[in-house]
Amino acid sequence: MSSEYVLEMKNITKRYGDNTVLSDVSLSVKKGEIHALLGENGAGKSTLMNTLFGMPVIHNTGGFEGKVLLDGEDAHIMSPFDAMQKGIGMVHQEFMLLPGFTITENIKLNREITNSNLVSRILGKNLESLDMAAMSSDARKALDSVGMGIDQSTKVQGLPVGYMQFVEIAREIDKTGIKLLVFDEPTAVLTESEAAQLIKVMKQIADSGIAVIFITHRLDEVMAATNSITILRDGKLAATRKTSETSIVELAELMIGRKGEAVVETDKREVPHEKVALKVRNLKVDMPGERVRGIDLDVYEGEILGIGGLAGQGKLGIPNGIMSMYDVAGEVELFGEPLKLGDTKTALEAGIAMVSEDRKGVGLLLDRSIEDNIVFNAMQIHGDYLHKIGPVTLKNAKAIREVALKMIKELDIRCFGPLQNSGTLSGGNQQKVCIARALCMNPKFLFVSEPTRGIDIGAKKLVLETLVDLNRKQGMTVVIVSSELQELRSVSDRIAIVSEGKLVDILPADASDADFGLAMSGIKPSEHKDGGANS
Repeated sequence: MSSEYVLEMKNITKRYGDNTVLSDVSLSVKKGEIHALLGENGAGKSTLMNTLFGMPVIHNTGGFEGKVLLDGEDAHIMSPFDAMQKGIGMVHQEFMLLPGFTITENIKLNREITNSNLVSRILGKNLESLDMAAMSSDARKALDSVGMGIDQSTKVQGLPVGYMQFVEIAREIDKTGIKLLVFDEPTAVLTESEAAQLIKVMKQIADSGIAVIFITHRLDEVMAATNSITILRDGKLAATRKTSETSIVELAELMIGRKGEAVVETDKREVPHEKVALKVRNLKVDMPGERVRGIDLDVYEGEILGIGGLAGQGKLGIPNGIMSMYDVAGEVELFGEPLKLGDTKTALEAGIAMVSEDRKGVGLLLDRSIEDNIVFNAMQIHGDYLHKIGPVTLKNAKAIREVALKMIKELDIRCFGPLQNSGTLSGGNQQKVCIARALCMNPKFLFVSEPTRGIDIGAKKLVLETLVDLNRKQGMTVVIVSSELQELRSVSDRIAIVSEGKLVDILPADASDADFGLAMSGIKPSEHKDGGANS
């Protein structure tokens, strides 16, 4: 059966238990076209690609509804190896190369060319000799096709990241029978010139008849490279567009746009701007996966500042860097006083508290009671909740119990009592214990990272309302770092958007969906001039 489409994914629905992560999503890709797949983190892109590649996470959790067709025929893809056999390849965002092997060995891995020898003729094919000349020749052709002049005998270890990305692409091109190549955020680690070269290579691949799915958050690259676009939002198909008939502004709006209500209702007010609570200059943080590459930022006393952006773009690196959880450089002032970087205790003593995004790994002592968790930092940093009797220091059990009961009541921590182990609580209640621990420090400045990650809607509302109350009633300056843009928009006075470790823009919470979409794609809305469909 002939078909104009290399790939058709029809009405794909995927559930994990009661949670529907894809709902009736369709995607069609023609032979020789570059098709962009867009969406925020959590929009469903990864789940859709996991379905295409037959990943175990799909088949081991009840499979999916819908159909996958290759060249118009049903394709029952049961594993990544099965996908490869059917002509589907992927260039991963995370490199899948073996550092100790040469470029040739990486390109030909699991597809080695061999010659028989005396031993193999007796003991079997597994003992055949590698035909290094033939393998080197294939590798050279593949490298030439992506514009890389590097010697194919070079070891991968020590290569610049841009080179490694092109080796990944060369490996996929070398495979015979490739019909479809998926590029997963391939330009994320590349310089501007390398990204331009990659787009050129993608176009050459498409011109040879191979279809390309291009997953990226850089909308300017989408407009420069693609023929058509599919946009997912909240696990559903938001739109499909021909690239020639849309614009960056429309794509940004389609990615972000939501018609749902605010998570928390807050009264609008003038943004406080009289005094700077936190002044950050040229902040650089070496947090793996969330590197910050030189950020200037002012947080005003008495405001709620949201920090948003896509995953891995650096937003989480900001509070972790200021709290010296990772190697950090730059200048920070807190309420006009220089803050020494490099020591977490110094930041805590200066009046900053932080609720970590990693509540299990960093935020909580899971095998200790709720009350021990609530007072832990205050005891360690300020010496609170302690009795000193000569050389002996004892815990003030009465004071600890009083503050724990107070926090349990005020934050509605659902538990059997203050002696219950924190590790036995639900995710939402664990998050409330983390907030209680921070509040027990009586901070002047509060960082809260991913406050609602992994908790139910009711707990989300209470956590966010607590943060608003701390700000509005107690005057606490709060910075909320979150991947949930709608939550940031419902509670923040201003929202700073971070992309590729840099501050793109600071927007009012009621800025347009298009402005937020542009900023999250690394484009400052005020500097973007929409010159028509191809802008």
